[in-house]
Amino acid sequence: MALWVFGYGSLLWDPGFTPAETVKACLHDYHRSFCMLSIHHRGSEDDPGLVLALDAQSGGRCTGVAFRVAEAEEADVLAMLRERELISSAYYENTVPLVTDDGDTIEALAYIIDRDHVQYCQFDLEKQARIIAHAVGGRGPNTEYLFNTAAHLDELAIRDDDVSWLVQRVRALQAT
Repeated sequence: MALWVFGYGSLLWDPGFTPAETVKACLHDYHRSFCMLSIHHRGSEDDPGLVLALDAQSGGRCTGVAFRVAEAEEADVLAMLRERELISSAYYENTVPLVTDDGDTIEALAYIIDRDHVQYCQFDLEKQARIIAHAVGGRGPNTEYLFNTAAHLDELAIRDDDVSWLVQRVRALQAT
């Protein structure tokens, strides 16, 4: 069985490997949300940033990209993803059913927020924008994460109203 990985945030623009195949796909009953405090990659323990996570939501939909990993690279890619995504155990790894634009179902690996983890948060969009506008972590500014994700969602014609609002608001905060 092929290894597929679901990209909905930074994996869209930085999967860390060259996919053997990519397809646009949707995960039901979850939504893309800036609900994880980033204390490593896009913030610090003293000044956390925010990164996207899959958050369970009845009736929710998250459209992203399914990446098929080349068979010869599966073990290496899985190890790299686990080191990257499970750095603080705020995410857990799960296999989820994705529906492609063609109506096919793909079982894919996804990284989902653990709602019981200390890094899980629920902030309104204004507070999210204020955090993202200034946080910086080991992989760079939180704004870079937001802007790169938004640009790739646009390229893929994936509409996410919250991400679009955050881009406009963070740019306005940066201009002041």
